Amino acid sequence: MDKTFRAFVVNQADGQYIAGFKELTQADLPDENVLIEISYSSLNYKDGLAVTGKGRGVVRNFPMVPGIDIAGTVVDSKDARFKAGDKVVVIGGGLSETMWGGYSAFMRVKADLIVKLPAAFSEKQAMAIGTAGYTAMICVMALEQVGLTPASGEIVVTGAAGGVGSVAVAILAKLGYRVVAASGRAEMHDYLKMLGATEIITRADLDRQPKPLEAARWAGGVDSVGGRTLATVLAQTKPQGAIAACGLAGGTDLPTTVMPFILRGVKLLGINYFEIPAGWRETAWKRLATDLDRAKLDAMTEIEPLTNILALAEKILRGKTRGRVVIDVKA
Repeated sequence: MDKTFRAFVVNQADGQYIAGFKELTQADLPDENVLIEISYSSLNYKDGLAVTGKGRGVVRNFPMVPGIDIAGTVVDSKDARFKAGDKVVVIGGGLSETMWGGYSAFMRVKADLIVKLPAAFSEKQAMAIGTAGYTAMICVMALEQVGLTPASGEIVVTGAAGGVGSVAVAILAKLGYRVVAASGRAEMHDYLKMLGATEIITRADLDRQPKPLEAARWAGGVDSVGGRTLATVLAQTKPQGAIAACGLAGGTDLPTTVMPFILRGVKLLGINYFEIPAGWRETAWKRLATDLDRAKLDAMTEIEPLTNILALAEKILRGKTRGRVVIDVKA
């Protein structure tokens, strides 16, 4: 009989969302071509939705093992690109939505989703980056692609104390941008300044119904909040400025007008971290190795055991986590 191992599983029955730990065997895992022994995963906003069931529609196949990020070691591979002993990383790509994810001691994963662990990072650091940090890097690259430079002016980062926001602040600051961090938590001001923010504004400054156009301030921005916050940022963006939008913590509605776009030429850049131009995935990891201060990455990271995942999921949905949370799958 296969040895059992622990996994966190969500399911549906009679209209109820059921979440908890189960003992599985490798025979229970999906029929994919690479078997990974998982060391670490991470906690992202989407993980909070999947674990709690508050984001109905995030999980599209049941039963499901959540966890959109994986770092671990290949145990067995039917794909020539990987062999037993390889250290690997999986970032998103449908994990926790249509394919089983990282909150398990073992998982079989499609080879096309896997990359070898970049030499610059440990497994723990790769998960400290995870989907959130990787998305932040893609946001910065997208802003650069449309011409943004440190000379362009101030950059606003919303949800700045969260995972995407923390990494974005740190990257932009290292690149020489003047970063203004928006946060609703006064206790995070010292933390954000440590990451490199030059100024802090409150959540209330942006989370309101904006005018069609407001005083132009931002050359660009990284928004992980959406809703009224994104609408206000757009109304305050300078002519030819650009905002990279990648989140919905503040809601899915966008109560804006066409004014920023047709009168100022503002660009709204939608960021899907997985559906990106050819070559960007490798470039993003290389950029993270050079443009993300490793000491700041460590300072923004907390390690938590998988046994705490239910409480952690509730915490991230309430906006109470700070920076990046790495999940020790074996703890």
